[in-house]
Amino acid sequence: MANLDHNAIRKAYPNVTVINDTGSVILDSSGNSVTVEQSQIDAARVTLDAEYAALEYSRNRADQYANINDQLDMQYWDSVNGTTTWKDHVAKVKSDNPKPS
Repeated sequence: MANLDHNAIRKAYPNVTVINDTGSVILDSSGNSVTVEQSQIDAARVTLDAEYAALEYSRNRADQYANINDQLDMQYWDSVNGTTTWKDHVAKVKSDNPKPS
């Protein structure tokens, strides 16, 4: 078994705790050998890829939000000045990166 996909193996076989890089040793938590099927690993990879893609909006938002210190500063000055700088910032990031329905 070449090019092992450790994450997909663990997704397909949640009881697996040890995977060596050659694939000659795949063990469960009791130390028992686990036989894996490539079709199960491939299906798990498809699921993992879909889960990752579904959260792209969240990663994009995280990149675009101001750092927490700046956001706290925005909130402070909004409370002092009666402005909505922080709310506007958050609303723009969210509208630019909508959560899929």
